[in-house]
Amino acid sequence: MAIVQAVRTALFYFIFIGQTAIIAIVIGTTALISGRTPLSWALAVFWCRSNLAYLRAITGVKTKVSGEENIPEGGCIIAAKHQSDWDVFAIFPYTGRPAYIVKKELMRIPFFGWAARALDCIEVDRKRGAEAVPLMMAQAHAAIERGCRIVIFPEGTRKAPLAPADYRQGIVRLYMELKVPVVPVALNSGLFWGRNSLMIWPGTAEAKFLPAIEAGLAPDIFLERLKKAIESGSDELILKAAEQGLARPASPEFQAKLDAIKQSRA
Repeated sequence: MAIVQAVRTALFYFIFIGQTAIIAIVIGTTALISGRTPLSWALAVFWCRSNLAYLRAITGVKTKVSGEENIPEGGCIIAAKHQSDWDVFAIFPYTGRPAYIVKKELMRIPFFGWAARALDCIEVDRKRGAEAVPLMMAQAHAAIERGCRIVIFPEGTRKAPLAPADYRQGIVRLYMELKVPVVPVALNSGLFWGRNSLMIWPGTAEAKFLPAIEAGLAPDIFLERLKKAIESGSDELILKAAEQGLARPASPEFQAKLDAIKQSRA
């Protein structure tokens, strides 16, 4: 089973990386000539949907997304747990015109970075610390004015399932500055396609848009509500998947954390 899944994973990565390179070259080149075009957007949508289809057909990872009715009309921030590259593909189709906040390093990749700018991505240079915030805010304001929804992963990087939460202040600054609702997103994708994973395991990766947090709260109250919503929601999805049975082997550490959550909810 493991050998077969390893071969399926390798085949997926081959198609995924090859297709990503080709689409980035096309969108990036188009962006240099004409900026954002209907073709660029269509290719971005195809990239997301085709990757989800490849995941299902090749590796056995199914996709389930719910709660889209919780996304309000107009400008808002979508703040998601981040466990896998799957998160980007799964959330994208539900965001209208998204403006993803991405690391500066990604924006400096030829073609990929040009394509990202054409698709409204917002650059953040984490090495500059507080100096990066005003630049990010200016881009975020412009994106909201263009009709975008800001998409951010508040912990800044992919985390293993049930790893300790580490929310950064960027999401709080965005919330206070933009004065728009924030939609938390819980997910369990790391159970199937984890960070830097050499193996993708079959199962149903699930994301859930949770009720929006209204604008105007105090920073500490907002952050506490956001963390509670995302972390408890993600724990529920992980428990649900575990009860249905996981193909991936569970480490003693992961199993202990899972048992602790079960006991706390008993």
